[in-house]
Parts: sequence; C-alpha cells; structure tokens
Amino acid sequence: MAEKIDLQDLLAGLSGWAAAEDGREAIQKTYHFKDFKAAFAFMTASALKAEQLDHHPEWFNVYSRVDITLTTHDAAGVTRLDEELARFMDNLAGHLAPS
Repeated sequence: MAEKIDLQDLLAGLSGWAAAEDGREAIQKTYHFKDFKAAFAFMTASALKAEQLDHHPEWFNVYSRVDITLTTHDAAGVTRLDEELARFMDNLAGHLAPS
C-alpha cells in the first residue's frame, strides 16, 4: 500500500490543483482543451499511465472539459501515486495545447 502524504504539502508543489470540494482528502483540477478530440487524447494517454501505475483517477468529461479527482482510496488520502499522476497529466495537457 502507498504511504499517505500531507495534502497541503502536495498542493504546494502542484500548479492549479486544489483540495477536493467534498471534504475528502483528495486533489482536483479541471482541464480545458480546444475540442473533444484533444480532451479524449488527454484521457486516453492518462488512462494508459494510470493503468501502468495501477492508480486510477475519478474523472468526468464534457466535450472539451475534463474534471479530475485524485486520491488513494486504500490510504484514505493522497500519496506519491497521486503526485506522479497529477504531474504526468499536467505535462501531457501542456503538450496538447489546452485552450
């Protein structure tokens, strides 16, 4: 099991991520892309990375918007897995030219 890390420390090292609005120990971010094709490409590449890490996001997609929530359920909070996936997604989104 992944070791839980401090939520505020994690947020301090990430850009644009926030604490989950529902009170859970999780981080959230919304990405906006130029169209559905770019959003879907982002989700596809993120899904492959998530599968590699065996760490899967909670997400919601409408056209060019992708809402992401990351938490490690078996740790009841955030872990380095959440950090790694968040950084991967941020890097990927930068390469897909979000709007």
